[in-house]
Amino acid sequence: MKFLGTLLLLALIAAGIAGYVIYVPFGPQTETFVDIAPGTGTPAIAAQLQKNGIIRNRYAFDFLHLRKHGTLKAGEYRFDHAAPMTEVYARIVRGDVYTVSLKIPEGYNIFDIAQAVADAGLGSRDAFLAAERQHIELIDWLPQSGVSLQTGAPPSSLEGFLFPDTYSFSRHATPVQILTVMVHRFRRAAAELGLSGDIRQTVIMASLVEKEVNQDSERPLVAGVFVNRLAQGMPLATDPTIIYAALLNGRWTGVIHASDLQADSPYNTYKHSGLPPGPICNPGMASLRAAMAPAKTDYLYFVSDAAGHSRFSTDLKEHAAQVQAYRKAQKAQTP
Repeated sequence: MKFLGTLLLLALIAAGIAGYVIYVPFGPQTETFVDIAPGTGTPAIAAQLQKNGIIRNRYAFDFLHLRKHGTLKAGEYRFDHAAPMTEVYARIVRGDVYTVSLKIPEGYNIFDIAQAVADAGLGSRDAFLAAERQHIELIDWLPQSGVSLQTGAPPSSLEGFLFPDTYSFSRHATPVQILTVMVHRFRRAAAELGLSGDIRQTVIMASLVEKEVNQDSERPLVAGVFVNRLAQGMPLATDPTIIYAALLNGRWTGVIHASDLQADSPYNTYKHSGLPPGPICNPGMASLRAAMAPAKTDYLYFVSDAAGHSRFSTDLKEHAAQVQAYRKAQKAQTP
Protein backbone atom coordinates (compact mmCIF):
# COMPACT_ATOMS: atom_id res chain seq x y z
CA MET A 1 0.00 0.00 0.00
CA LYS A 2 2.86 2.32 0.89
CA PHE A 3 4.47 1.50 -2.47
CA LEU A 4 1.29 2.42 -4.35
CA GLY A 5 1.07 5.64 -2.42
CA THR A 6 4.63 6.49 -3.36
CA LEU A 7 3.88 5.77 -7.02
CA LEU A 8 0.80 7.95 -6.89
CA LEU A 9 2.78 10.77 -5.30
CA LEU A 10 5.48 10.49 -7.95
CA ALA A 11 2.84 10.47 -10.69
CA LEU A 12 1.27 13.60 -9.26
CA ILE A 13 4.65 15.30 -9.07
CA ALA A 14 5.45 14.28 -12.67
CA ALA A 15 2.07 15.53 -13.84
CA GLY A 16 2.64 18.81 -12.05
CA ILE A 17 6.05 19.24 -13.61
CA ALA A 18 4.71 18.33 -17.06
CA GLY A 19 1.84 20.77 -16.63
CA TYR A 20 4.25 23.49 -15.59
CA VAL A 21 6.61 22.83 -18.51
CA ILE A 22 3.83 22.63 -21.09
CA TYR A 23 1.26 25.19 -19.94
CA VAL A 24 3.15 27.91 -18.07
CA PRO A 25 4.39 30.58 -20.52
CA PHE A 26 8.08 30.52 -21.37
CA GLY A 27 10.18 32.09 -24.07
CA PRO A 28 12.21 35.07 -25.22
CA GLN A 29 11.46 38.68 -24.36
CA THR A 30 13.19 39.91 -27.52
CA GLU A 31 12.73 38.99 -31.16
CA THR A 32 14.06 35.49 -31.90
CA PHE A 33 13.86 33.61 -35.20
CA VAL A 34 13.85 29.84 -35.60
CA ASP A 35 14.22 28.43 -39.12
CA ILE A 36 12.89 24.87 -39.44
CA ALA A 37 14.28 23.20 -42.55
CA PRO A 38 12.05 20.96 -44.69
CA GLY A 39 12.20 17.33 -43.57
CA THR A 40 13.28 18.11 -40.01
CA GLY A 41 11.92 15.52 -37.55
CA THR A 42 10.04 16.34 -34.37
CA PRO A 43 12.94 15.56 -31.96
CA ALA A 44 15.25 17.86 -33.94
CA ILE A 45 12.61 20.61 -34.00
CA ALA A 46 12.16 20.27 -30.24
CA ALA A 47 15.92 20.48 -29.70
CA GLN A 48 16.12 23.55 -31.93
CA LEU A 49 13.32 25.28 -30.02
CA GLN A 50 14.94 24.52 -26.66
CA LYS A 51 18.35 25.71 -27.85
CA ASN A 52 16.84 29.04 -28.93
CA GLY A 53 15.02 29.52 -25.63
CA ILE A 54 11.53 29.08 -27.06
CA ILE A 55 10.52 26.08 -24.90
CA ARG A 56 11.72 24.78 -21.55
CA ASN A 57 12.20 21.13 -22.41
CA ARG A 58 12.52 19.26 -25.70
CA TYR A 59 11.17 15.99 -24.30
CA ALA A 60 8.00 17.68 -23.13
CA PHE A 61 7.54 18.94 -26.70
CA ASP A 62 7.98 15.38 -27.99
CA PHE A 63 5.37 14.21 -25.47
CA LEU A 64 2.97 16.95 -26.57
CA HIS A 65 3.43 15.91 -30.19
CA LEU A 66 2.58 12.29 -29.32
CA ARG A 67 -0.69 13.52 -27.83
CA LYS A 68 -1.61 16.00 -30.57
CA HIS A 69 -0.42 14.13 -33.70
CA GLY A 70 -0.12 17.40 -35.66
CA THR A 71 1.99 17.93 -38.78
CA LEU A 72 4.81 20.36 -38.04
CA LYS A 73 5.46 22.77 -40.92
CA ALA A 74 8.85 23.92 -42.16
CA GLY A 75 9.67 27.62 -42.36
CA GLU A 76 10.99 30.52 -40.35
CA TYR A 77 9.12 31.40 -37.17
CA ARG A 78 9.36 34.59 -35.15
CA PHE A 79 8.99 34.58 -31.37
CA ASP A 80 9.04 37.75 -29.29
CA HIS A 81 7.22 36.92 -26.06
CA ALA A 82 6.73 34.13 -23.55
CA ALA A 83 4.01 31.62 -24.49
CA PRO A 84 2.77 28.20 -23.39
CA MET A 85 4.36 25.29 -25.22
CA THR A 86 0.89 24.41 -26.54
CA GLU A 87 0.78 27.77 -28.33
CA VAL A 88 4.24 27.27 -29.83
CA TYR A 89 3.21 23.82 -31.01
CA ALA A 90 -0.06 25.11 -32.51
CA ARG A 91 1.77 27.86 -34.42
CA ILE A 92 4.14 25.38 -36.04
CA VAL A 93 1.27 23.02 -36.91
CA ARG A 94 -0.58 25.95 -38.54
CA GLY A 95 2.54 26.94 -40.44
CA ASP A 96 2.35 30.44 -39.01
CA VAL A 97 5.69 31.35 -40.58
CA TYR A 98 7.18 34.81 -40.46
CA THR A 99 6.99 36.78 -43.70
CA VAL A 100 7.68 40.33 -44.79
CA SER A 101 4.84 42.16 -46.53
CA LEU A 102 5.76 44.05 -49.71
CA LYS A 103 3.09 46.30 -51.21
CA ILE A 104 3.58 47.40 -54.83
CA PRO A 105 0.90 49.88 -55.97
CA GLU A 106 -0.23 50.22 -59.58
CA GLY A 107 2.06 52.52 -61.52
CA TYR A 108 5.25 51.86 -59.57
CA ASN A 109 8.30 51.77 -61.83
CA ILE A 110 11.36 49.62 -61.26
CA PHE A 111 13.03 52.35 -59.20
CA ASP A 112 9.98 52.67 -56.95
CA ILE A 113 9.88 48.90 -56.48
CA ALA A 114 13.59 48.73 -55.65
CA GLN A 115 13.08 51.37 -52.97
CA ALA A 116 10.04 49.52 -51.58
CA VAL A 117 12.12 46.34 -51.38
CA ALA A 118 14.84 48.18 -49.47
CA ASP A 119 12.32 49.86 -47.15
CA ALA A 120 10.81 46.44 -46.35
CA GLY A 121 14.23 45.17 -45.29
CA LEU A 122 14.45 42.70 -48.17
CA GLY A 123 17.82 43.83 -49.47
CA SER A 124 19.43 46.87 -50.98
CA ARG A 125 17.98 49.02 -53.73
CA ASP A 126 21.10 48.65 -55.88
CA ALA A 127 21.18 44.85 -55.55
CA PHE A 128 17.56 44.65 -56.68
CA LEU A 129 18.14 46.92 -59.68
CA ALA A 130 21.24 44.93 -60.67
CA ALA A 131 19.33 41.63 -60.48
CA GLU A 132 16.50 43.10 -62.53
CA ARG A 133 18.91 44.03 -65.33
CA GLN A 134 20.66 40.65 -65.20
CA HIS A 135 17.58 38.43 -65.39
CA ILE A 136 15.72 39.50 -68.49
CA GLU A 137 15.27 35.79 -69.21
CA LEU A 138 12.31 35.91 -66.83
CA ILE A 139 10.27 37.35 -69.72
CA ASP A 140 11.65 35.09 -72.45
CA TRP A 141 8.19 33.51 -72.66
CA LEU A 142 6.74 36.72 -74.13
CA PRO A 143 5.75 36.60 -77.81
CA GLN A 144 7.79 39.14 -79.79
CA SER A 145 9.63 40.15 -76.62
CA GLY A 146 13.03 40.06 -78.23
CA VAL A 147 12.94 43.39 -80.06
CA SER A 148 12.23 46.87 -78.78
CA LEU A 149 9.77 48.96 -80.79
CA GLN A 150 12.02 51.99 -81.26
CA THR A 151 15.63 50.86 -81.09
CA GLY A 152 15.51 47.35 -82.52
CA ALA A 153 17.34 46.13 -79.42
CA PRO A 154 16.17 43.36 -77.09
CA PRO A 155 14.52 44.50 -73.84
CA SER A 156 16.96 45.40 -71.09
CA SER A 157 14.46 45.59 -68.24
CA LEU A 158 11.60 43.71 -66.61
CA GLU A 159 9.72 47.01 -66.36
CA GLY A 160 6.01 46.47 -66.96
CA PHE A 161 6.01 42.81 -65.97
CA LEU A 162 6.41 43.12 -62.19
CA PHE A 163 2.74 43.00 -61.35
CA PRO A 164 1.43 45.40 -58.68
CA ASP A 165 0.12 43.49 -55.67
CA THR A 166 0.77 42.89 -51.98
CA TYR A 167 3.31 40.11 -51.59
CA SER A 168 4.61 38.08 -48.66
CA PHE A 169 8.26 37.03 -48.70
CA SER A 170 10.68 35.31 -46.40
CA ARG A 171 13.05 37.89 -44.96
CA HIS A 172 15.84 35.90 -46.65
CA ALA A 173 14.27 36.15 -50.12
CA THR A 174 16.80 37.06 -52.81
CA PRO A 175 16.18 39.74 -55.46
CA VAL A 176 15.82 37.03 -58.10
CA GLN A 177 13.22 35.20 -56.04
CA ILE A 178 11.24 38.42 -55.58
CA LEU A 179 11.43 39.24 -59.29
CA THR A 180 10.38 35.71 -60.24
CA VAL A 181 7.29 35.84 -58.03
CA MET A 182 6.27 39.22 -59.47
CA VAL A 183 6.68 38.07 -63.07
CA HIS A 184 4.68 34.91 -62.33
CA ARG A 185 1.96 37.10 -60.86
CA PHE A 186 1.91 39.09 -64.10
CA ARG A 187 1.53 35.87 -66.07
CA ARG A 188 -1.49 34.90 -63.98
CA ALA A 189 -3.03 38.32 -64.56
CA ALA A 190 -2.33 38.07 -68.30
CA ALA A 191 -4.01 34.67 -68.42
CA GLU A 192 -7.01 36.01 -66.51
CA LEU A 193 -7.34 38.88 -68.98
CA GLY A 194 -6.79 36.69 -72.02
CA LEU A 195 -3.83 38.85 -73.01
CA SER A 196 -2.34 37.61 -76.28
CA GLY A 197 -0.63 38.79 -79.46
CA ASP A 198 2.06 41.40 -78.93
CA ILE A 199 1.81 41.41 -75.16
CA ARG A 200 4.76 43.74 -74.74
CA GLN A 201 3.17 46.42 -76.93
CA THR A 202 -0.04 46.16 -74.93
CA VAL A 203 1.90 46.54 -71.67
CA ILE A 204 3.70 49.62 -73.00
CA MET A 205 0.36 51.22 -73.86
CA ALA A 206 -1.07 50.21 -70.47
CA SER A 207 1.91 51.76 -68.68
CA LEU A 208 1.26 55.10 -70.38
CA VAL A 209 -2.41 54.95 -69.43
CA GLU A 210 -1.51 54.03 -65.84
CA LYS A 211 0.68 57.10 -65.45
CA GLU A 212 -1.67 59.53 -67.17
CA VAL A 213 -4.98 58.99 -65.39
CA ASN A 214 -6.31 57.99 -61.97
CA GLN A 215 -9.96 57.34 -62.79
CA ASP A 216 -10.61 53.79 -64.01
CA SER A 217 -13.56 54.97 -66.11
CA GLU A 218 -11.26 57.30 -68.06
CA ARG A 219 -8.53 54.77 -68.84
CA PRO A 220 -10.16 53.40 -72.04
CA LEU A 221 -10.67 56.99 -73.24
CA VAL A 222 -7.00 57.84 -72.69
CA ALA A 223 -5.96 54.64 -74.45
CA GLY A 224 -8.25 55.66 -77.31
CA VAL A 225 -6.54 59.05 -77.55
CA PHE A 226 -3.15 57.37 -77.84
CA VAL A 227 -4.43 54.96 -80.50
CA ASN A 228 -5.87 57.85 -82.51
CA ARG A 229 -2.65 59.85 -82.31
CA LEU A 230 -0.60 56.85 -83.39
CA ALA A 231 -2.94 56.27 -86.32
CA GLN A 232 -2.44 59.86 -87.48
CA GLY A 233 1.33 59.79 -87.00
CA MET A 234 1.16 62.33 -84.19
CA PRO A 235 3.67 62.23 -81.33
CA LEU A 236 2.08 60.94 -78.14
CA ALA A 237 3.57 63.92 -76.28
CA THR A 238 3.00 62.43 -72.85
CA ASP A 239 4.90 63.87 -69.88
CA PRO A 240 5.33 60.58 -67.95
CA THR A 241 7.68 59.33 -70.68
CA ILE A 242 9.82 62.44 -70.23
CA ILE A 243 9.99 61.79 -66.51
CA TYR A 244 10.94 58.16 -67.12
CA ALA A 245 13.72 59.17 -69.52
CA ALA A 246 15.12 61.48 -66.83
CA LEU A 247 14.90 58.66 -64.27
CA LEU A 248 16.83 56.33 -66.55
CA ASN A 249 19.55 58.95 -66.92
CA GLY A 250 19.65 59.65 -63.19
CA ARG A 251 18.72 63.31 -63.60
CA TRP A 252 15.09 63.49 -62.51
CA THR A 253 14.68 66.38 -60.04
CA GLY A 254 10.91 66.30 -59.61
CA VAL A 255 10.28 68.96 -62.27
CA ILE A 256 10.23 68.71 -66.08
CA HIS A 257 12.68 71.21 -67.56
CA ALA A 258 12.89 72.51 -71.12
CA SER A 259 16.06 70.47 -71.56
CA ASP A 260 14.11 67.30 -70.72
CA LEU A 261 11.69 68.01 -73.56
CA GLN A 262 14.65 68.35 -75.94
CA ALA A 263 16.51 65.28 -74.70
CA ASP A 264 17.38 62.81 -77.45
CA SER A 265 15.92 59.82 -75.65
CA PRO A 266 13.80 57.15 -77.35
CA TYR A 267 11.39 57.71 -74.44
CA ASN A 268 10.91 61.35 -75.47
CA THR A 269 7.44 61.12 -76.99
CA TYR A 270 7.51 64.81 -77.88
CA LYS A 271 10.40 64.25 -80.32
CA HIS A 272 9.72 60.68 -81.43
CA SER A 273 6.51 59.33 -82.91
CA GLY A 274 5.16 55.94 -81.95
CA LEU A 275 5.27 54.11 -78.66
CA PRO A 276 8.35 54.33 -76.45
CA PRO A 277 10.74 51.35 -76.56
CA GLY A 278 9.42 49.82 -73.35
CA PRO A 279 6.95 50.21 -70.51
CA ILE A 280 7.46 53.16 -68.17
CA CYS A 281 5.86 51.53 -65.12
CA ASN A 282 4.06 48.40 -64.00
CA PRO A 283 0.37 48.79 -64.84
CA GLY A 284 -2.57 47.25 -63.00
CA MET A 285 -5.56 45.33 -64.33
CA ALA A 286 -7.66 48.39 -65.21
CA SER A 287 -4.95 49.90 -67.41
CA LEU A 288 -4.23 46.56 -69.08
CA ARG A 289 -7.93 46.18 -69.88
CA ALA A 290 -7.97 49.71 -71.31
CA ALA A 291 -4.96 49.00 -73.51
CA MET A 292 -6.64 45.83 -74.76
CA ALA A 293 -9.92 47.60 -75.51
CA PRO A 294 -9.39 51.34 -76.12
CA ALA A 295 -12.50 53.49 -76.43
CA LYS A 296 -13.44 54.28 -80.04
CA THR A 297 -13.71 58.06 -80.19
CA ASP A 298 -12.40 60.98 -82.24
CA TYR A 299 -10.50 62.44 -79.30
CA LEU A 300 -6.89 63.47 -79.89
CA TYR A 301 -6.18 65.44 -76.72
CA PHE A 302 -6.89 65.39 -73.00
CA VAL A 303 -5.96 67.42 -69.96
CA SER A 304 -6.67 67.07 -66.26
CA ASP A 305 -9.09 69.46 -64.60
CA ALA A 306 -8.93 70.87 -61.08
CA ALA A 307 -10.99 67.95 -59.72
CA GLY A 308 -8.56 65.34 -61.01
CA HIS A 309 -10.71 64.25 -63.93
CA SER A 310 -9.73 64.41 -67.61
CA ARG A 311 -11.19 66.69 -70.25
CA PHE A 312 -11.08 65.31 -73.78
CA SER A 313 -11.13 67.20 -77.08
CA THR A 314 -10.96 66.50 -80.80
CA ASP A 315 -8.95 69.52 -81.96
CA LEU A 316 -6.09 71.67 -80.75
CA LYS A 317 -8.19 74.82 -80.33
CA GLU A 318 -10.59 73.11 -77.95
CA HIS A 319 -7.69 71.49 -76.11
CA ALA A 320 -5.91 74.84 -75.71
CA ALA A 321 -9.06 76.33 -74.20
CA GLN A 322 -9.29 73.48 -71.70
CA VAL A 323 -5.62 73.84 -70.78
CA GLN A 324 -6.18 77.56 -70.21
CA ALA A 325 -9.19 76.82 -68.01
CA TYR A 326 -7.14 74.35 -66.00
CA ARG A 327 -4.33 76.85 -65.46
CA LYS A 328 -6.82 79.52 -64.45
CA ALA A 329 -8.40 77.17 -61.90
CA GLN A 330 -4.97 76.29 -60.53
CA LYS A 331 -4.08 79.96 -60.18
CA ALA A 332 -7.33 80.66 -58.36
CA GLN A 333 -6.56 77.91 -55.85
CA THR A 334 -3.06 79.23 -55.16
CA PRO A 335 -2.95 81.33 -51.96
